[in-house]
Amino acid sequence: MGLLIAALSQIAFHASAQDFSEGSEAKSSNPYAEVPATFEATVVDGLCELTGERADECGGGSRQLGLLHSADVMVLPNKNAKAALSGAAGDLAYYCAKTVQVDGLLIDHEDLNPQNIDLAQRVKTDGGEWAAANLFTMVWGANNPDAAGRGPCFRHNPRVNAAIAEEGYLALGLEKDPAFIKDNFECESR
Repeated sequence: MGLLIAALSQIAFHASAQDFSEGSEAKSSNPYAEVPATFEATVVDGLCELTGERADECGGGSRQLGLLHSADVMVLPNKNAKAALSGAAGDLAYYCAKTVQVDGLLIDHEDLNPQNIDLAQRVKTDGGEWAAANLFTMVWGANNPDAAGRGPCFRHNPRVNAAIAEEGYLALGLEKDPAFIKDNFECESR
């Protein structure tokens, strides 16, 4: 993922060099440097575009997808329309290799370096109806049927829990956890 971001940050063209706001119905979520944007792009597997490492159907929602704009600019759809900080791969995987219209918030600031990041709120194919980009929770639940429970879904994520069980909460080793928990979460009685 770091390689993907590093490679994309080297692209000289910024999507914000064009005005994509006309016709956008995106709702602000107040991130810095947001601009409502609607644009046409092809949904691609970002890793494949950069390295040639192919995955069937763009990884089926398990890989970072890209929106390849006609100007050969890859825009990263890093978030969907859900309030939670959830990705857009589940919403866009169906459109792999298809040209779509995306409406959302474009994050792009030449001086601060977030470039060509999209918070996709809705998507459609040519002539199709707009579909809300809000499938993360449903897709995650379908992929993790044993992870039901109260509270945030990440607390029940088998992959996260396995990593914590193996490496500890800080990924510094299980032996570091007791001191960290004591120092940060336990109150001393007076």
